[in-house]
Amino acid sequence: MNLALSTCWNSWRHQDGRALIEEILDLGFDTIELSHGLRSSQLEGILAAWEKHRFTVSSVHNFLPMPIEVTTDSPDCYEFTSHRPKDRERALKLTQATVDWAAKLKAPYVVVHTGRIRSLNLTEPLRKMVEMGEVHSRNFVAKKIAAVRAREAVAAAHSQRVLALVQEAVAHAGKLGVRLGIENREYYEAVPLEREFESFLDSLGPHAGYWHDFGHAQIKHNLGLIDHREHLERMASRLVGCHIHDTQPPFRDHRPPFQGSTPFDDLAPLIPPHAVRVLEMSPRAEKGQILAAAAEWKRRYP
Repeated sequence: MNLALSTCWNSWRHQDGRALIEEILDLGFDTIELSHGLRSSQLEGILAAWEKHRFTVSSVHNFLPMPIEVTTDSPDCYEFTSHRPKDRERALKLTQATVDWAAKLKAPYVVVHTGRIRSLNLTEPLRKMVEMGEVHSRNFVAKKIAAVRAREAVAAAHSQRVLALVQEAVAHAGKLGVRLGIENREYYEAVPLEREFESFLDSLGPHAGYWHDFGHAQIKHNLGLIDHREHLERMASRLVGCHIHDTQPPFRDHRPPFQGSTPFDDLAPLIPPHAVRVLEMSPRAEKGQILAAAAEWKRRYP
């Protein structure tokens, strides 16, 4: 599959979904990820563009379309980890609707955020310490240990809550020939964590796989929470797709590849040939930057 470009780059600029898609096609991409933040009013134009141009939809990112009651792009507006049963049920229904759209557009994958433990506040204090240059201090190490203990105390209950619902979404996807790509997140509050992914996916069966976000993993690496290369190497056999973007240290991600600190030359060879590769660019990225990054990626990793 060719290198894809995510609509998160330009969806905010367009009212008309057809114009949104054609801007990406005009850049030379023939493979597109339909990302979160797309509104119901844009879907008619997107479908018309797909029927006309027959571009490949590499993947669809939950939720599609954006919930009508949500007024800003917020892929985490409903989470499987929520303590509110109605919000968890809404997350499931919206995911199933996204799977339906993926099947309609012949997209093989739906990218899913499974949620985080909102009762905890672990990542932000660690980020602030890194930004203050304390990453190697005793205080930082103590803070990390405290974060591990706090999460371990409540993690099992949240994991079971998530699995019960995601299994339903996976079953729906399997009936339609779609797989869920469970994405790694940049928060230590996330469910699952990197070290939990293998057992988490084992519980979901063959219609779910791992979706690797390079920026999220690099942020966690910069926090000293994971080793980026070791994690990707361990998960490579489960990898179905990835979001490619760079990170300007320590935490500014969604930069064009090769403009930050992510060691792509060490990481990209670990991506299996069948995995979907999606450029997930910030809306601030310029067309020339995207084209240069795509050309360099193809040159380095043909």
